[in-house]
Formats: sequence, structure tokens, C-alpha cells
Amino acid sequence: MKVIGNLVKKFYQEVPMLEKYISPGDKVEMQSTEVIVLPDGTEGKKSYRTTVFDVLEDGKIEIVMPMEQTKLILLPVNGEYEVCFFTDAGMYKSTVRIVDRQKVNNTYTILTELTSSLAKFQRREYYRFGCIAEMWVKEMTGNEEEAYSKQLINLVSETNLIKSVMVDISGGGLRFVSRQNYEEGATLYLKFELKKDDEKKVYNLAGKVISSKEIENRTDEYENRVKFIHINNSVREEIIKFIFEEERKKRKNGRGRQ
Repeated sequence: MKVIGNLVKKFYQEVPMLEKYISPGDKVEMQSTEVIVLPDGTEGKKSYRTTVFDVLEDGKIEIVMPMEQTKLILLPVNGEYEVCFFTDAGMYKSTVRIVDRQKVNNTYTILTELTSSLAKFQRREYYRFGCIAEMWVKEMTGNEEEAYSKQLINLVSETNLIKSVMVDISGGGLRFVSRQNYEEGATLYLKFELKKDDEKKVYNLAGKVISSKEIENRTDEYENRVKFIHINNSVREEIIKFIFEEERKKRKNGRGRQ
């Protein structure tokens, strides 16, 4: 018991150092620790995106209560979540327990405490950055996918590209809205632009369809999720760098807090 007590004491001695790593306005992704049935019928862990509201002196962290569309998500007190913090110093993960729900300065928050040590997290490619941008899409033929996998992109025809709208992107894939749905597992050719330092760069990438479903209350409009395939590591890093630079701009402009 004495050993456990010393470990707990050591852990809480380290907690006040949190403000060196985590700051108000930092993006947060929370994921349930339990596997549940997701809205698309598959099993998985539910994720929520929100921001840090404040880091308290006792080591607890106030997080803005997540929302879906315009509805507050009342996460249960005593619920445990795997959390990833997206900070200027990088990404950190931990497990937290919700100890209270409250309203602070007209903002609904959840008060959390860490139940595991803060650790550096490297899987940056999975952070999704919300954006609205035009893109063009087509389904590849088998020959085109084979050519693309060999970096013979010039052999992929750009005829019959369908105009769509990208709504978020990560180093691992993107989500877009279109008037056409696609079969799960289909390979798509994705063409879009990202702007960096007032310069635009065109990306021609390939993606595998993870899901494609009609948007509720919007006839003939589909939400599509794709995972990048045959992507060069340098291109992936460019996208990740773009995302983090855009997030930093938002925080500096005071728009990082939800």
C-alpha cells in the first residue's frame, strides 16, 4: 500500500506541470474507452472533437462540452475517455475521467482529471481538420489504379471528374460531400488544392472509400469518407504541416476556442 501511495503522490506532483504542455484553446479529440454500435451500424469507439477551456492549478482540465450540430453532448460523470491534445508543442495523449459538468462564463464545460500520465503522441495523420474546399472526384478503373500505384499518374484520365466539396482532411484521408454515392472499397481519384503562404498547390491523390451514405434530410447528397492509398510520405507530411499551421493561425486569431 505504501508503494501505491508513493506512486499516486508522484503522479499528482507531476500534474501541475500540465500548463507547460496544454493551453486554453488547444484542440481536443475524445474517444470513448468502450466499444459501441456507431450510427452506421458498425462497432467502434465514438469520438468527439472540442477544445480545452482551462487548465486548473490542481491539475484538472476544463474541456468545452462537445457538440454535434447544435446539440450539446452530455458526457456522463465518471465516464472515462482516451484523449488527444493538439498543442503547439505537438500531440499528447492520456486517459481522463469526467468528475463534473458545469457552466463557466456562459460556456458549458466538463471537468476532467487525468487517470494516466501525459504521453507524446505521434499519429498526427489522424487529426481531422475541418475545411470547405472544392475538389474533383472520379472512380478509377483497375488499370488506372495499377498505373497510379506505380506513380504513373499521367495515365489516369481526368475526364468525367465530378465536382464535390471537401469538408475535412487529415494526413490519413478526407471526407467530402457529393451528389453521387460510391461503393465501399472503390478506389477514387481525388484532385484538390491547398493554400500555403498565399500559394496554392494542386494534389492528385488516390483514396479507398470507407463509407458513402446519404445525408439526412438532403436528397441526393452523400457524405463520403476515404482513406489515402499509394500516398508518398513527403506528401502526407505536407498535408499534416498544412493542418497544424492552419490550426495555429486560428488560435492566434482567437478562433481556436469553441
